[in-house]
Amino acid sequence: MSGRALVRVAALVLAAGLVALVISVLGTAVRRLSLPLSQASVIRRQAAAEHLDPALIAAVIYAESKFDPRPSAAGAQGLMQILPATAYFIAHISGGSRFTASDLSTPSINVAYGSYYLRYLLDHYGGNEMLALAAYNGGLANVDSWVARAGAAGRTFTLAAIPFGETRAYVQRVLAAQQAYRATYPRELGLA
Repeated sequence: MSGRALVRVAALVLAAGLVALVISVLGTAVRRLSLPLSQASVIRRQAAAEHLDPALIAAVIYAESKFDPRPSAAGAQGLMQILPATAYFIAHISGGSRFTASDLSTPSINVAYGSYYLRYLLDHYGGNEMLALAAYNGGLANVDSWVARAGAAGRTFTLAAIPFGETRAYVQRVLAAQQAYRATYPRELGLA
């Protein structure tokens, strides 16, 4: 091979490497734009305190508020969109004595309460993320009822069996976002 041919091959290899690098950087930038993350230190701290996957907390926040903590039409508040009644329940079972509903607008408190509740639900359902997420969205009593009916019929309750379309879509959205957060923000979430 001549010297010119080697230079051309080297230039092509270098160009291909640069194109691959640009595609990788652009792909990450696009994912980050479409998959926001804030309060990473709060998420990491609560994940450690509640023995949760930080990507799961981020995914719940994404599904609930997309990291924009404005109140919902139903009255849920903060990043993790917690209803005041649920927050008072969490305060009661966690021993909180000075909680007020206005505390839900503080990101660190909201994520702490949401993470505590997520751990409570995971413990209630033996670590089953699908059931815990369904209860986070559709209500604990509803999911308990669905699981009991499936068990009485000799069936295992599955994602496809969730009777609320909104809750079924919510669980799918959170589980997909969990994987996306793991891939997109491993350092920020303390996974790398």
